[in-house]
Amino acid sequence: MKELFNDIMCVEGIKGILLFSFHGEVIFKSFLSSVPEDPETRDWALFFDAINKIKESDLIFEDGRIYIRRTELGFLVILMSSFAPVALVRLNCDVLLPSLKPAKTSKGLGRFFKR
Repeated sequence: MKELFNDIMCVEGIKGILLFSFHGEVIFKSFLSSVPEDPETRDWALFFDAINKIKESDLIFEDGRIYIRRTELGFLVILMSSFAPVALVRLNCDVLLPSLKPAKTSKGLGRFFKR
């Protein structure tokens, strides 16, 4: 899964990427430097329950930004510095989202007629 996020991680100013399920479980994490606390130690369920209906959000702080994007698997959280090009991050997310679809199982006769 790491190769899916390479384009985003190569953008200047990106500090890390987290992919959470809708229930707050960490599916994927990648950071450019060490983090003081492991994300799995927190209960993220309440946070993601509160933002359940958003498509995307850009949170701006004094020392950085957090870009959150809803996917079919859960929420993609991108940690970045305040000077990171958000338009480029959004573009890379638009390209990435079709790759983050859960595997679908075929039902009925369709499973016999695969190409």
